[in-house]
Amino acid sequence: MRYLNYWVLAFMLLMGHAVSNADEGPVYGPELEGFDYPLPVQRFAFQSQRQQVHMAYLDAQPERANGRTVVLLHGKNFCAATWEGTMRFLQANGFRVIVPDQIGFCKSSKPASYQYTFQQLANNTKALLDSVGVKRFIVMGHSTGGMLATRMALMFPQNVERLVMVNPIGLEDWKAEGVPTLSLDQWHAREQQLTAERIRNYERVTYYVNEWRPEYERWVQMIAGMFRGPGRDIVAWHSALTYDMIFTQPVLYEFGKLQVPTLLMFGERDGTAIGKDISPPEVKAKLGDYPKLARRTAAAIPGSELVLFPELGHAPQMQDPERFHAALIKGLK
Repeated sequence: MRYLNYWVLAFMLLMGHAVSNADEGPVYGPELEGFDYPLPVQRFAFQSQRQQVHMAYLDAQPERANGRTVVLLHGKNFCAATWEGTMRFLQANGFRVIVPDQIGFCKSSKPASYQYTFQQLANNTKALLDSVGVKRFIVMGHSTGGMLATRMALMFPQNVERLVMVNPIGLEDWKAEGVPTLSLDQWHAREQQLTAERIRNYERVTYYVNEWRPEYERWVQMIAGMFRGPGRDIVAWHSALTYDMIFTQPVLYEFGKLQVPTLLMFGERDGTAIGKDISPPEVKAKLGDYPKLARRTAAAIPGSELVLFPELGHAPQMQDPERFHAALIKGLK
């Protein structure tokens, strides 16, 4: 408790100071207006929680269809567009590929109020798939998308042909491990301080194992541009709401209930853990141990297949797409 109080005081002092360097770069709207996606963006409009909302999505149709559909679910700091390489690869191999932005993210609605649960997002995604006539599908989630993909497989096992998780988070219960709990206002305050430099530094270490390539910068600016724009406060608020969802709704206790074939793909140099930066040293030291978490998760899911990339980080599909896609297509066959 004393450690948490110290951190809160330090953070509030930081809030009193302006960011030393101006965060310059492109400016995007609250629904990522101005940022181009690799395909025309379609929108699924529906009623949710007594309000009209819409989900943006991409629908990549193959030239020679194999009759199978893959649904790609993005992570917390990602959007549908960040799946471009995998989407193109799967499309070229005969799959129809549907890639949504979840409510609260990227080009989708950010309602004035919304109760975020993985069950709600799963129902939203299933309704989208029903609207385009997809009844059976492979669901593939990265990072936070892995938590959502797990929830979809648990809720709709008759529709899910296969579950694929790419460096999912939520493989440990951070609150139970001793990570301090933040209020929504504290999450919001943290997100209001987000800059391109902070995003870049975090991604360099966690996603790409301390290497950086020019093509990664687009994804930094994609997120940072929304925080520079006129909707930055609502973007920060929805980011806080979804962080609270991630932190308070672990899925790892239900892995043993999965009934669908599961492929797990892990970059072992990942170290992602929500709240790791505010945790006491003894807690921080044991969080985000992905070599251990990957094997524990595989053991918990009946009949799962585990693919490891020992030298890759949180985003193996972006860090080494050729190797990742070769392993993916083998697993899907």
